[in-house]
Amino acid sequence: MGQTENASARTGVTVVLCRKDGAVGGCSVRGAAPGTRETDLLRPGNLVERVHAVVLAGGSAYGLEAACGVMRYLEQIEVGLDMGEARVPIVPAAVLYDLNTGSADIRPDAAMGRTACMLAQKQVTQGPVGAGCGATVGKLIPGAQPQQSGVGTASITLQEGVTVGAIVAVNAVGDVFDPTTGELIGCAHMPDGTPIAADGLLWGNAPAPQQIRIPAPGSNTTIGVVATDMRLSKEQANRLADVAHDGLARAIRPVHTQMDGDTMFALATGQMDREVNFVKLCAAAAEVTARAIANAVRAARK
Repeated sequence: MGQTENASARTGVTVVLCRKDGAVGGCSVRGAAPGTRETDLLRPGNLVERVHAVVLAGGSAYGLEAACGVMRYLEQIEVGLDMGEARVPIVPAAVLYDLNTGSADIRPDAAMGRTACMLAQKQVTQGPVGAGCGATVGKLIPGAQPQQSGVGTASITLQEGVTVGAIVAVNAVGDVFDPTTGELIGCAHMPDGTPIAADGLLWGNAPAPQQIRIPAPGSNTTIGVVATDMRLSKEQANRLADVAHDGLARAIRPVHTQMDGDTMFALATGQMDREVNFVKLCAAAAEVTARAIANAVRAARK
């Protein structure tokens, strides 16, 4: 895992690097305003099954350029799909919108993507770093300030010895709740510091619907990767990405809106040759995703 950011511009890149032979990949897009690349090839039935890295970046559509730097880095260390004449690293990517939090003219580029690879390490820093450097949550209440968010991680090792983990950059238009206790932990704040939750719009104890701020489409987005060391088929990897969105639904309200481009990737390295009930594995994927979202917000408050 590698991360880098421009703190003053409040944007950055998070790269999940796979083993040299790659990992079976899947992808699920539930938000209505995604910014992605190389997601079609992850659909079941398409030729390529293994990917070599996944890029999460700020910068809106501009940030997709970071994946080019990751490709060049992998090519130089001879990682990629062997095409005879050259190796072609398979690097899917998704971006979030942070142009309104820092410098709109400074975005993740190829150089930043390469730097993130060179800084890769096993331990992951959480909070306003990497792709989550400019991330915020709680953007539906007019006159209120969104709360800073960031990148969060979580993992579970199942009884069978299989590990499921997630890393998520949380830039949601909605609010964030602890998935276990239901506690509100990320929302807008009024100028006097009073927290105000958009969730109250459902129950009539928040600003009237005509007072709701409607952010521009695509100006938010939660993106992430859920991964396991178990062996999975491409179809199963796509299902794992699908159910990871259950974790988003447990922790973010509202979620998957027309202003969000919520996208989750799934990776299966196949290092562990163990049998695990797939329902159990999917439940674990949703759980670690939800926990990672809560961790992103809590880490940003420290």
